[in-house]
Amino acid sequence: MRYLVAIFLFIAATVSAQEEGNDIYYDDFICPHDFGFFPHPIQCDAYYRCENGEPQFKLCGNGLAFDDRNDTKEDCNYLFAVDCEGRPELEPAISTTNCPNLYGIFPDPVNCAVFWSCWDGEASRYECTPGLAYDRVSRVCNWMDNIPECKAQRDAMQQNFACPAPGELAATGSFSRHPHPDDCRQYFVCLDGAAREYGCPIGTVFQIGNIDGLGQCSDPELVPGCEDYYGDLDLRVLRGLGLK
Repeated sequence: MRYLVAIFLFIAATVSAQEEGNDIYYDDFICPHDFGFFPHPIQCDAYYRCENGEPQFKLCGNGLAFDDRNDTKEDCNYLFAVDCEGRPELEPAISTTNCPNLYGIFPDPVNCAVFWSCWDGEASRYECTPGLAYDRVSRVCNWMDNIPECKAQRDAMQQNFACPAPGELAATGSFSRHPHPDDCRQYFVCLDGAAREYGCPIGTVFQIGNIDGLGQCSDPELVPGCEDYYGDLDLRVLRGLGLK
């Protein structure tokens, strides 16, 4: 009985909302042309499809918005790629694991180097290369020290490493390379006293150079203590795949 009452109340609320919004959402829209796709006047993820002058209300996937730059295209795109000025309203977010909306690209809340690409609620995990993090503004991997939200993670990663003073190095030049204290594949580049983390291509590890502050990526068997870094993985296959 409670189930039937809940369904009745949901239907009543939906009908009521549609009746209250009829002047905006359905009844008053007039197709500018007989055929085409036209934006909703206030809702960025809604639009109308017009056929023979008859409008049909449509809604983009949750987290997408209607791109109105070409009225001959039915184009729903990521929110950050669409100009929603004058159309600020959106449907409520529908979230799944790692996806605040069903569609979109979102930073990981814990690891700055990780971001998630969500499509219909299915999340695919991506990770920037060492030293980089997902930039929430430019939507690309950027240096971690250029992203304010990642300051705490950057500081935690570098707490066991500090760039030496220029006078302490035997190597000369504008930058120096130093091994990561906990990971054979990763290393730090010091530039003007600031450390940035790098990673060697997969299949290699960082080898300290003959002069302090220099080094290069080499085969694990050439680096004492890192011979078994990749375990039983076939490095020839990994290199052939071009993985990094």
